[in-house]
Amino acid sequence: MFSNFLFATGIENSIPTIHGGRKRVDEMEKCGHYRLWRRDFDLVEELGIRVLRYGPPLHTSLLGPERYDWSFADETFNDIRRRNLVPIVDLCHFGVPDWIGNFQNPDFPEHFARYALAFARRFPWVQLYTPINEMFICAVFSGLYGWWNEQMTSERGFVTALKHLVRANVLAMRAILQERPDALFVQSESTEYFHAENPRAIGPAESRNAWRFLSLDLNYGRRVDSGMYEYLMDNGMTREEYRGFMKNNLRHHCIMGNDYYMTNEHRVRADGSTVGSGEIFGYAVITHQYYDRYRLPVMHTETNLVQGPNGDEAVNWLRKQWANVLRVRNDGVPIVGFTWYSLTDQVDWDSTLREDNGNVNALGLFDLERNIRPVGDCYRTLIKDWSQVLPTQSVCLQVPVVTPAEYFEQRWDQPLKPPLAASPLQS
Repeated sequence: MFSNFLFATGIENSIPTIHGGRKRVDEMEKCGHYRLWRRDFDLVEELGIRVLRYGPPLHTSLLGPERYDWSFADETFNDIRRRNLVPIVDLCHFGVPDWIGNFQNPDFPEHFARYALAFARRFPWVQLYTPINEMFICAVFSGLYGWWNEQMTSERGFVTALKHLVRANVLAMRAILQERPDALFVQSESTEYFHAENPRAIGPAESRNAWRFLSLDLNYGRRVDSGMYEYLMDNGMTREEYRGFMKNNLRHHCIMGNDYYMTNEHRVRADGSTVGSGEIFGYAVITHQYYDRYRLPVMHTETNLVQGPNGDEAVNWLRKQWANVLRVRNDGVPIVGFTWYSLTDQVDWDSTLREDNGNVNALGLFDLERNIRPVGDCYRTLIKDWSQVLPTQSVCLQVPVVTPAEYFEQRWDQPLKPPLAASPLQS
């Protein structure tokens, strides 16, 4: 049980490839974290934040099948532990190492699960994980929109990426539970809504509003509706694969992390095409929709807004998001935390990381010179004002008394070969 509300931030660690896989976008490098990681952890403490969404760079940590380089992770995670910060470990954020290729590779889930196991063995004190960040968005941008990684533009490309991402996430959870049976998983996923532009768009909008749940439905083993089942079958998922997803039973280890930005709501035209609508329903309304579907504890795991010269836009957005968090909490939703993402400004998110322009996006609590922004001051005050008077509601995730091996036996149709439990820790 958490005794205090989890105020958090994160350090952006996206690593998608673009330009046909020839160029990798490494946000930690672009934002100076590899040079300034000690200073970045200082900034987290200066804001009064104890919880940090953070992970090692996957492309330089996972060198090959069961081959790992922990040099950067050892330095950073040992310092995180020394500072008594609580990491929510982000193991895969929008990209994979070159040797895996992209999310169309069916071997990715097993390789990633072994990596997750090796991490959990090396850092057994870590309890909170986001194995794969925003599975839905990663599959859309990589397999359907043609922006990242495989840069495919087909429904089949999307479904293939999605099933591999979700399978990797589930296998990673089971692997981590072998080492840490009380591990908790914060599924950071984008919460979306599609509004019909006119009566002729009602059908396409309803389909999109079922489609947005696919990643979490498969992850939590919730049956999809008949239309989405046909969609999955028509685009490359097999019945055997679908049945495997329906066997997932790790909900009792999960917190539903939901991300909300101005871009999360869309307007749907009669032909099914979409365009951004801006904020219409807002975080509270859409979070209720997701909570009513999954009935899991909630954490607001990402939000931000580009701030202008005086920073008022971001400050007002922070206050609006916080008001929405209080609203859903007062409505009875067990919400356990809130996150401004990220700690520092980001680079090239104005092109959704599709271009390597070096454009600094003023989204952080601090700029890239590590000077605090007005939203950072506002967040520090908010944390100070609310942290002592806002314990979480009684959110206790019951962990059943079974062995890690029993968890792993509640598996897909075939276990990993060799079994994860036999995978040696690499150094």
